[in-house]
Amino acid sequence: MSTENEGTEVPPAPSAPPVPVDSPAASAQPPAPQGQAPAPQGQAPVTPSTAPPQQPPAQPATSPAADAPQQAAHPGTAGSAPEAGWPPPPPATPAYAVGEPTYGDGTTGGGVAGGGAAGGGTGHGWGVPYAQQPAPKPKSGRGGLLAAVLVAALVAGGLGGGLGYTLAKDNDSTGSTTVSAATSGGDVKRDPGTVAGVAAKALPSTVTIEAESTNGEGGTGTGFVFDTQGHIVTNNHVVADAVDGGKLTATFPDGKKYDAEVVGHAQGYDVAVIKLKNAPSNLKPLPLGNSDQVAVGDATIAIGAPFGLSNTVTTGIISAKNRPVASSDGSGSQASYMSALQTDASINPGNSGGPLLDAHGNVIGINSAIQSTGSGGMGGSGQSGSIGLGFAIPVNQAKYVAQQLIKTGKPVYAKIGASVSLDESANGATITPQGAGGSASVEPGGPAAKAGLKPGDVITKLDDHVIDSGPTLIGEIWTHQPGDKVTITYERDGTSHTVELTLGSRVGDS
Repeated sequence: MSTENEGTEVPPAPSAPPVPVDSPAASAQPPAPQGQAPAPQGQAPVTPSTAPPQQPPAQPATSPAADAPQQAAHPGTAGSAPEAGWPPPPPATPAYAVGEPTYGDGTTGGGVAGGGAAGGGTGHGWGVPYAQQPAPKPKSGRGGLLAAVLVAALVAGGLGGGLGYTLAKDNDSTGSTTVSAATSGGDVKRDPGTVAGVAAKALPSTVTIEAESTNGEGGTGTGFVFDTQGHIVTNNHVVADAVDGGKLTATFPDGKKYDAEVVGHAQGYDVAVIKLKNAPSNLKPLPLGNSDQVAVGDATIAIGAPFGLSNTVTTGIISAKNRPVASSDGSGSQASYMSALQTDASINPGNSGGPLLDAHGNVIGINSAIQSTGSGGMGGSGQSGSIGLGFAIPVNQAKYVAQQLIKTGKPVYAKIGASVSLDESANGATITPQGAGGSASVEPGGPAAKAGLKPGDVITKLDDHVIDSGPTLIGEIWTHQPGDKVTITYERDGTSHTVELTLGSRVGDS
């Protein structure tokens, strides 16, 4: 599946709940909701889960962000009288449409498997679009709605009290109807293995990252403490705006903020390492798990700053493993490829770079991308929230990349030395007739050439993993390290062949 990074601006989330507006006198009957027309369907891209670039908002007399929740809570037309009847009829059911899943990266040409420049044929979005209903219009009959709710609550309370009295009277031989309530619920104790226990231990080691370019553009993401020297691991697309002289800060849950600098970033892996300036001496790195041992169905816990809401914790499970994901920020830059862990933990823009934890609090992945509808999310900016399809870079790969960045400042990629097509395909990764920029599609003297691979060969398996496209092959190669031996299965002229080769290496993102 292809992914597209978000570049649309979204107003920052409000720092406090909206202030209620004055409403007319209460009425005992609620307003009748109006019908809602579904919005046009959109194509469904998969997007990195970084919060959108933040720009100073205008200063209108009335804040739309503060009004929006009220509009959603109190639908109707301003000034109209409440309709009779309680409860109100249910709202109209939204219309949903299932799109045909497609695959592509939105580029043309070919890509060098495991370390070449990305090209690739015509790409397509991937996912399921849906029709989203617009927010209902505000109505000034809030008092009537509150009054009706209050009446309903009082009626329910009266029934409960009457039943309680009757039962007590029938079973009380002394004639007393007094029921004593416990004065204390006891001390709350949470086991370390609970979600609350894991979150309490992990949150102090996560940070909210704000990156700003020299022209003031930027966004918000997440990172986690990698070592006691002040290194923080995050996504490349989280810090990309601050790479060339921009501003970078990291804020801990206790409110302490530190300036930071980029140590190294890997665009292809979508991994970056930053270092805190004047790092505190009491940093506690998060323990790293083993992503190879993760199983479908394992519990997951995600920590991040969705839509700028720092220190947010969500839960889910591992939905799938080895999910091929190709992501791009839409700026024409080189795509990122991963053989991802898929999770249904709620991940939204701003979660990027944050840790995906197992039930014991070990990091098993870096939250990086989400499958998203293209119909518009918070603020109507075109960014949508979680639909239960999030993708994380396996921590075993991220650990290797982070160590290389700390050591040399540059990423090292494994490669087979062959350019493959990035077109949508279910048959395999086809070696292109020509490489990027007119170069040879099979690198002379490279691993593929030594193994006898030629243009036109279709690679269908790498070890035991089925290869259905070029991006899948690249993602699988990058789960390995240079020098690893792998078995390649390919087809030539309708005949299947198997060959073993040793992966080469490429340094840097060039």
